Amino acid sequence: MSFATTLLEWFRENGRDLPWRQTRDPYAIWLSEIILQQTQVKQGWDYWERFMHRWPTVEALAAATEDEVLREWQGLGYYSRARNLHYAAKQIVALGHFPDTLEEIRKLKGVGDYTAAAIGSIAFGLPAAVVDGNVYRVLARHFGIDTPINTTEGKKLFQSLAQSLLPIDIPHSSAYNQAIMDFGAIQCTPQSPRCQECLLMESCVAFRSNLVSDLPVKQKTLKVRERHLIYIFIRYNGETALHRRGPGDIWQGLWEPFLCETVPAGAELLRRNVKHVLTHRILYADFYLWEPAERPVLPLDYIWIKETELDNYAVPRLIEKHIILPLSLGELEGE
Repeated sequence: MSFATTLLEWFRENGRDLPWRQTRDPYAIWLSEIILQQTQVKQGWDYWERFMHRWPTVEALAAATEDEVLREWQGLGYYSRARNLHYAAKQIVALGHFPDTLEEIRKLKGVGDYTAAAIGSIAFGLPAAVVDGNVYRVLARHFGIDTPINTTEGKKLFQSLAQSLLPIDIPHSSAYNQAIMDFGAIQCTPQSPRCQECLLMESCVAFRSNLVSDLPVKQKTLKVRERHLIYIFIRYNGETALHRRGPGDIWQGLWEPFLCETVPAGAELLRRNVKHVLTHRILYADFYLWEPAERPVLPLDYIWIKETELDNYAVPRLIEKHIILPLSLGELEGE
């Protein structure tokens, strides 16, 4: 059997039963792809259902405010996805229909080649091969390719190979794309792949050459920086102060408590030196509770809200986990 035929046979027996695969609605499919760009299926599933329940159509999502979308997205991280999702919903509404060609789908904010191919093939049956982390891994191992996947040469090579393997008959393009992604997620996993029970074992170069743990190859280019933050949760007369983070930095558009360099006198330590890892930064944060006798004067970009209204504001997971939730549960002791 050919590579594609073997994958399709495996997929019929082992493919994941996911709710966005039970529809051809491009909105539902697009939403799932955006959520799963940097998120595991298990976590993303709940968010997809919440978004579909609250905004069942692209028109409903476009009519929401950015704050509402960010709040619903809270906990997923990579918040630019949420902002792009909201912007793209407005693009689709302005267009009058969901774009149904690869060229038009790529014009949506936050949609790259992979996402366009996934939406195009699954929703519209377009013959476009997807190439994501799972596909890179499967192809690199099976064909024994050691070209780094994060180089221009590597991206072109793998995209060309993926497209050449796509079944010619269009109805199979969707199934094949989903098959190779599931195969990478379930069978040909990054760690401890199930090689001994793999239908492609005999033709897999990496397995025959004992190179499974060496492929795919990725150049190390990311420089991780450390950053130290001091957050003060101010509690005065049932209110607290928040600030919306601006563009050009982490957590754009999200809200945070008072961020300062010097701890005010009388502030009580809640959490010290909490480590929070992002893609390109490691954050170390100290958290304090301050209950001043008088309302302090803060920079003009801070607003005062009732503590009971905190749930209406989208905050970074770091803030929610180490200030908001402990305070709401009455856990004021320091660590």
